[in-house]
Amino acid sequence: MMDIFEKCPALENEKLLVRLIRDQDAEDLLQVYGDKFALPFFNSDNCHGSSFYCRSMEDMANTIKYWLMEYHEYKGFVRFSVIDKTQGRAVGTIEMFNRRAGDYYDNCGILRLDLARSHEETAFICDVLALVTEPFYDWFACPKIATKAAVYAVDRIEALRKAGFVRSEEPLVGDHNIAYYDYWVIEKAD
Repeated sequence: MMDIFEKCPALENEKLLVRLIRDQDAEDLLQVYGDKFALPFFNSDNCHGSSFYCRSMEDMANTIKYWLMEYHEYKGFVRFSVIDKTQGRAVGTIEMFNRRAGDYYDNCGILRLDLARSHEETAFICDVLALVTEPFYDWFACPKIATKAAVYAVDRIEALRKAGFVRSEEPLVGDHNIAYYDYWVIEKAD
């Protein structure tokens, strides 16, 4: 069994490259995390109040440093950069981890997809999900994957439906028993 925290592989097709985030992605990602109109589409559930809004290159660099520390030192999650190869730049990130908890989402991969507003569209999200879903089951040893899509995220919801995700009525129960909703789940086929 591969250990994603020992060696993080990349995924690639003709349109996309998904690989471990790098310090050099900061300039591109500031365009994503510095856009206050993109923030409502991000999933910061159970992130101790952080929205990941970055106002400066220093904020973005520190955020990337934190994500890399979580990966290398704490092995808490993997934060991947999503590279649009047609534009030659990072247009978002994916955070992925196998959640251990006492609720419906125990032993479930939690996929957080943060995208630039220009890429928050059904076709692009479908392309990302088609590239990462199957490998993530194995890389994160999880039988199902959940991701969040708020009710106003109509393009994201359409992409999730097309990819086979189903809306869950179950809340994700976070710290201090806070319940989070709007999750969509897909299970690995046997």
